Amino acid sequence: MDRVNLIMSNSRQHYQELPEFDHDDEPSVLVHTAEAPRTRWNLIRDLDSFLKMVYEYHQRHGFTCIVAKEICETIRRIFMSIFPLFLLYGIDYPALFSYKVSDSNVSFSDLILPFDKMIQNFGLWTWMWIMMLIIVFIFFSIRSVLKVRYFYEIKQFYNTALKIEEADLDNYVWQDVQKKIIAAQSEFSMCVHKRELTELDIHHRILRQQNYFIAMVNKHLIPPRLNIPFLGDVLYWSIGFQLNLRFILFHFPWGAFKDSWHLRDEYRKATLKTDLANQLKLSIRLFAIGNLILCIPIFLWQFVYSYCYNSDFIVRKVPWEFATRNWSLYGKQYLRHFNELDHELDIRLNKAHKPASRYLELFFSPLNAIIAQTIQILVASTLMAFYVLTLIHEDILAIGNAVLIFTIASVIIIVCKSQMPKEHVPNSPDILLANVLVHTHYLHQEWQSKAHTAKVRTEFERLFQLRIQGIIEDLISPFMTPFLLFFYVAPKSKDIVDFFYNFTVSVTGVGDVCSFAVMDIRKHGNPDWHHKNVHDREVPTQFAQAEDGKVELSLLHFKHTNPNWQPPTEAQSFFHSIQDHENEIDDLMSVDSSLHQYTPRMQFSQNHQFMRENPIQTSEKEVSRGALYLHLLRSQHEQGRSIRIPPQENTPLLFNH
Repeated sequence: MDRVNLIMSNSRQHYQELPEFDHDDEPSVLVHTAEAPRTRWNLIRDLDSFLKMVYEYHQRHGFTCIVAKEICETIRRIFMSIFPLFLLYGIDYPALFSYKVSDSNVSFSDLILPFDKMIQNFGLWTWMWIMMLIIVFIFFSIRSVLKVRYFYEIKQFYNTALKIEEADLDNYVWQDVQKKIIAAQSEFSMCVHKRELTELDIHHRILRQQNYFIAMVNKHLIPPRLNIPFLGDVLYWSIGFQLNLRFILFHFPWGAFKDSWHLRDEYRKATLKTDLANQLKLSIRLFAIGNLILCIPIFLWQFVYSYCYNSDFIVRKVPWEFATRNWSLYGKQYLRHFNELDHELDIRLNKAHKPASRYLELFFSPLNAIIAQTIQILVASTLMAFYVLTLIHEDILAIGNAVLIFTIASVIIIVCKSQMPKEHVPNSPDILLANVLVHTHYLHQEWQSKAHTAKVRTEFERLFQLRIQGIIEDLISPFMTPFLLFFYVAPKSKDIVDFFYNFTVSVTGVGDVCSFAVMDIRKHGNPDWHHKNVHDREVPTQFAQAEDGKVELSLLHFKHTNPNWQPPTEAQSFFHSIQDHENEIDDLMSVDSSLHQYTPRMQFSQNHQFMRENPIQTSEKEVSRGALYLHLLRSQHEQGRSIRIPPQENTPLLFNH
């Protein structure tokens, strides 16, 4: 994490020459006003890093929990470094495999080799692995100490500037903390170039890099799309690949940003784009070569990490939980609004998890279901007979390969069960997909009225993938990342330079941000996503328009999560149009029957149990209703026909073509 630099401005810089007085005038009284005392919170140079840590401090529940987490992570790193070596060299496997039940005098200590004998088995590669682990451990230990030190400064900021004690921290939601930060700006002048901070300023600084990634995904610049035999078009995006790309673009000396808040001056000059693209291409390929050299140790560490983490997952739950689904890294980026914080995204996607699972449970192969049901009955009957016999005589478990047979039979039953249709799931794919839309707010236009098709299911699985698929992607990431950087990202270096050149704006008191994150619907909006006559203003080009209504939906979400934020005039008109017309959704449904899958009326009436299990908060209802309205509006524009409101409604037409 970037170091937080707090600088104190020299008070002499604030002295001004006294004006000259005309001594012939009447004498006046000079009143000296003492300047506010300087504190360590005045004129924070790297306000981005500071606000990120303020946000992280709140989300991690204070200083005590942060220290405990760092200590526990250190213990886990030590364990993950030592335990694989112990498994390889510390166990007397010949004695273990020759052990029999009758040998009751054998203990675990007899199967563990002494430390000196274990070291004798170390080879050259093992010692190189140990040296690398020591270096990594020292690096992370120093990093943990520095993080704890910086977070102690943040603790002082909470206690002194925000007047929030650690014991009361969990009683404040982030919006409450944000209000106190805005109020503290007027007292401490944390921002150098702006007297007052707004909610959008704070989000810009915390999510500056994240907003660029959201925009790149929205404009299909990333992630890589690979055409793999027998699998077809595959989107690949792992954590390792994202970390490399983030470092190259934002932290590398030859990246796009010269510091955390300013774009390099060269990226503002069109004449230098070719040179910058060549420079960026070279940097990416050097990173690819470096990743290729380190791919083996990175893979080993990734394997150990996955083993330890998923072993805990198996013990806490059950092995077949690997067949459950979770939102993919690409899904989180695609479904994330501009200026949406991590906890806000997690809340939305967690609420969308159950309807997304129910939607995918609808799809099954009838032929596979028939065969799987037969196999399940045969294997389950045989397995049940073994269970009954073990209840009668428990020594049956000591028979050779008995445990192995039980395990294989259980796996077969689990696989067969996954191929059969789920019970108590309504066969209404459009309604279930609409339930997902309530929380995610995004839905491809081509999915409309096609929720039952295999094509939509395949595309939705890119957003909501199997847990085991994510584990495999992370395991192969050390080998895939060099390949993708060299053959996919490097050739797109010119597109990346063009992206930063065209979609970066300077905001007073904030610095350079992604222009999409400003949520200016005049510059990046799509006229299909709001009812205002497109001829009343200049329509953005398709190149400048955000895809899938990202700007409009992000603007709607940000306003509802930050109600005190004062949007610009154009955005206010957009909000007024939604407030004036979103109550007419039911009327729109009666006119256009092809959009019934989006209606909240059907969703609430035909899926009462789901709504009782997943209650929607008032503010979320407003956002969801507005998102539904915008999708309806976009759909009508796509169909190229106007919506006629029934004559008894005293409301204007939604469209004026």
